[in-house]
Amino acid sequence: MPRATLIGSGPNGLAAAVALARAGYAVEVVEAAGTIGGGVRSAASTLPGYVHDVCSAVHPGAYSSPFFRAFGRDRIDWIVPEISYAHPLDGGRAGIAWRDLERTADALGPDARAWRALLRPLSAHIEGVLDLTGGSLLRIPGDPVTAVRFGLRMLEQGSAMARRTFRTAEAAALVAGVVAHANTALPAPSGAAAGLLLLAQAHAGGWAFPRGGAQRIADALADDLRAHGGEIRTSSPIADLSGLDWGDPVRGDLLILNTSPRLALTLRDVPSAYARGIRSYRYGAAAAKVDFALDGPVPWSAPDVARAPTVHVGGTRAEVWASENAVAQGRVSERPYVLVAQPSVLDDTRAPAGGHTLWTYIHAPARSDVDATELVIRQIERFAPGFRDRILAAHAVTPRERVRLNPAEIGGDIFGGAFTMRQAFVRPVLAREPWRTPMRGVYLASAATPPGPGVNGMSGWHAARVALADAGERVGLADLFGS
Repeated sequence: MPRATLIGSGPNGLAAAVALARAGYAVEVVEAAGTIGGGVRSAASTLPGYVHDVCSAVHPGAYSSPFFRAFGRDRIDWIVPEISYAHPLDGGRAGIAWRDLERTADALGPDARAWRALLRPLSAHIEGVLDLTGGSLLRIPGDPVTAVRFGLRMLEQGSAMARRTFRTAEAAALVAGVVAHANTALPAPSGAAAGLLLLAQAHAGGWAFPRGGAQRIADALADDLRAHGGEIRTSSPIADLSGLDWGDPVRGDLLILNTSPRLALTLRDVPSAYARGIRSYRYGAAAAKVDFALDGPVPWSAPDVARAPTVHVGGTRAEVWASENAVAQGRVSERPYVLVAQPSVLDDTRAPAGGHTLWTYIHAPARSDVDATELVIRQIERFAPGFRDRILAAHAVTPRERVRLNPAEIGGDIFGGAFTMRQAFVRPVLAREPWRTPMRGVYLASAATPPGPGVNGMSGWHAARVALADAGERVGLADLFGS
């Protein structure tokens, strides 16, 4: 039986491990941390009984992912909120992105038609959007019409033309808050591409998240892996692959890296051209995260914001763009864009009775020592007076600390590499199948490969798929998981 060694137990590593175990490989996953999951871990980082997600918290990509749909979404207890996300503004106003596109558009008044024109063709053809964005862009899309529609909207929302799309502050902010997820200077086509995918998902499947915490995703994958004979070894950091006994590639053994691609350079006999490509791959700005344990819900001025598990806090579109551009210039705005998740508004397993958990982060310069606690508190207080008085405990992680906790987050970059238009194609190198390295039996399965950041398991699936194809086994998701 051929062996497959997986380095890293993030969602992509576990997705690849599950696929290979089901294909008949003897699989071992090696994880540096004491717990599995990588970007889908949960922990009591503030107070006992308060469950916080360590990295990602809300998972529209996982809920709509072809991999997770084949794997079986019913293995996880998903909460699909009626409100995908909210964006508060001054004066008690807010933009509300309901899962129902028509309800969202109707509330935007003079921008109703523009909202429908922007998003109805994408959300109604979400499979075409997922096909376009779910793998290498160096291929013919399965739905060319949707691909063209997506591209035209990306060019519009990724340029100064975005200022002319909407007349209301609410509609403009609803788009800006999603585009800002990309952690890049704005406006930018790459940010617009990431934002349009999330916007389409907001009105298609919704912005779902697992009851009990992100860890449930990792646990479900790990359970399936073990059921098919796979093993997981934790607390086993590997900084150099040259001495790793991962098997015999001539026999068909595999090494799959759910890590920074830089780890591959520690192998012997790496071709110089490939090494140059990996060294030139760029990493982006970082995340400075703060978790809060609260004695009650956040007292948002706009009532519907209190019902939204995801909230974008940053003010107007101009303010959001200014905040992201400040980070691109190496500094943090005094009024930063804050990505907020309040899962306990719908999930009572996250905190003791009456309590709530709050997950937040801002973008910050890589390798910095930014403690975002006070910045986040002030910015939330702006739209939720009295928030400070709700805080029982807070736990901050700076970009520099993120690197120590997870070496794959180069400089604190949680996206596995800067999300630029160039790196949408060159991720981490220019290749039709970038999951394959030139070293026999070695494959990449992290967010540094297409489709890039997000919890969807697709980078892991593609790495496994390509490895199996190289071994003469051309299989699809249905072959491994059934229809």
